[in-house]
Amino acid sequence: MRHEVDFLIIGSGIAGLSFALKVAPYGKVCILTKAEAAEGSTRYAQGGIAAVMYDSDSFEKHIQDTLVAGDGICDRNVVEMTIREAPERIAELVRYGIHFDRGAGDRFDLHREGGHSEYRILHHKDNTGAEIERGLLQAVLDHPNIELKEHRFAIDLITQHHLGQRVTKHTPGIECYGAYALDCETNRIDTYLAKITLLATGGMGNVYTTTTTPVISTGDGVAMVHRARGVLQDLEFMQFHPTSLYNPAEKPAFLITEAMRGAGAILKDLQGHEFMQKYDSRLSLAPRDIVARAIDNEMKLAGVDHLYLDARGIGRDNLINGFPTIYAKCLEAGINITKDMIPIRPAAHYQCGGIKVDRNGESSIRHLYAAGECSCTGLHGGNRLASNSLLEAVVYAHNAAEHAIDRIRHTAFHVQYSAIPDWNAEGMALNEEMVLITQTKKELQEIMSNYVGIVRSDLRLQRAFDRLNLIFRETEDLYNRSVMTEELSELRNLIACAYLITKQAMARRENRGLHFSIDLIR
Repeated sequence: MRHEVDFLIIGSGIAGLSFALKVAPYGKVCILTKAEAAEGSTRYAQGGIAAVMYDSDSFEKHIQDTLVAGDGICDRNVVEMTIREAPERIAELVRYGIHFDRGAGDRFDLHREGGHSEYRILHHKDNTGAEIERGLLQAVLDHPNIELKEHRFAIDLITQHHLGQRVTKHTPGIECYGAYALDCETNRIDTYLAKITLLATGGMGNVYTTTTTPVISTGDGVAMVHRARGVLQDLEFMQFHPTSLYNPAEKPAFLITEAMRGAGAILKDLQGHEFMQKYDSRLSLAPRDIVARAIDNEMKLAGVDHLYLDARGIGRDNLINGFPTIYAKCLEAGINITKDMIPIRPAAHYQCGGIKVDRNGESSIRHLYAAGECSCTGLHGGNRLASNSLLEAVVYAHNAAEHAIDRIRHTAFHVQYSAIPDWNAEGMALNEEMVLITQTKKELQEIMSNYVGIVRSDLRLQRAFDRLNLIFRETEDLYNRSVMTEELSELRNLIACAYLITKQAMARRENRGLHFSIDLIR
């Protein structure tokens, strides 16, 4: 089945929904999301959104904190633009009906997190992402010009390649005309043709065994752009959150927000001793890359699989009222955080690199934009500063919308839709051996966790690269003779992302931010 729209959006988190609401007055909008609309990384964001709101803080302080965390790799112009736009974007979220906690005098109640020099994190208790998702999703559902389709899995972008032209990474003027998407309920692959396409597909946390990201975070947008020969950047910088709840049987790993350390929680070893003083003068409030490596090192030195976060000093009422989601979750696991220390370990959390975009959110492929975690804007550099991600998503959704609206007004879309073929599935056979997919996925995740994790080495990276090449060839052979399924396409995407992370990590011959090799110790 063929569908023609003005704006095609793939993903229904903060970036995709914000973009949809801004472009809806200027054309027909269709949002495709691979699961339920509310499911995605935005929903799981606990801490909040960073912004300078009062005179006690300043743009320059926030800018400097971001540059320091990014370890010299951030684009300063992008950092300044994003941070200076923050108050306006926050006001916009409030107008959409999103509630942030307030204190005395109706002022926003601001948290502080690792790497921040001031209290500047707007939040809704400890489930800020869920509140943002609720407000934006309701606004989208109420809009008559937006169609939202759940359980639609985008398989590939449509470019000149599908018109019979050979496209390489050196081909000038690659254009996007939409995407092919699997209807997961009917197993039919539909053709979505669009004048403007936005990728808001989230991250790739499930490249690793332990991750805080939802199971749908399989790097779909990055992999599609890779296959379409678009430009990607900084994928070696995978951020591991230092404090996920240690519960090996649970996937995804439950996140213990950094705001808890900002409120006074302290990292401790299994004997109850503090250890961050050995690694950084900022102690438990050091940036995430430093804290994650410290925890990883302490675990390896002691031969244990978790450490502790001691939040008891925050106080019973403050814990229950300020962190109700974490309090309830830990109680389910038999942990009373007002009396017990919380067992924690690092988990893959956020990709700082991705689809390279300019300040308008446009990729190297014309008519294709990207926003949110799947993109690489230059804001995060080598390490994302806590709570800058939701801010980046809403700022770049805004910029991309303004640019796309102008482009759709002034650009004649010259490709004839009728020339674009529908998906060809002739000669494909049903794959009855699901074990080939599930086992390969497990093998991939173990390779990445063991060899391309928090700490790396030349030998580990080379071993990962060699094994990934074998897995890639086996999976492509399976793909070329099998009927398309969501599981098979996700596996292909995970393999592509794992390969790109490893390749870019091998190419970076310095320890910067989240890339740390024991062979490159300064």
